[in-house]
Amino acid sequence: MERHKSTPIKSLLDTWLRSEGLETPLLQYRLVQGWPIVMGNGVAQYTGSINIYGNVLRVQIKNPALRQNLLMMRTEITHKMNEYVQAQVIQEVTFY
Repeated sequence: MERHKSTPIKSLLDTWLRSEGLETPLLQYRLVQGWPIVMGNGVAQYTGSINIYGNVLRVQIKNPALRQNLLMMRTEITHKMNEYVQAQVIQEVTFY
């Protein structure tokens, strides 16, 4: 019996998602869902809505002092969030 080359299902799925234009929306969804995991429960409890517009993650923070602290950590947060999804999904984080 002849053996055929096998391709990992993950590779096939990634190729299909990319060809259908679904890779970016899926990564954006994972990034938004990962906010409480990456930032922890302390930040998550003061978080309101989270949206992505273009390549900017917009996060509503209900505590002004926490918002100010997070503003100073924007670059680090951007890096951590992209690292979580293992892709360059966002270039900036803004808080309101």
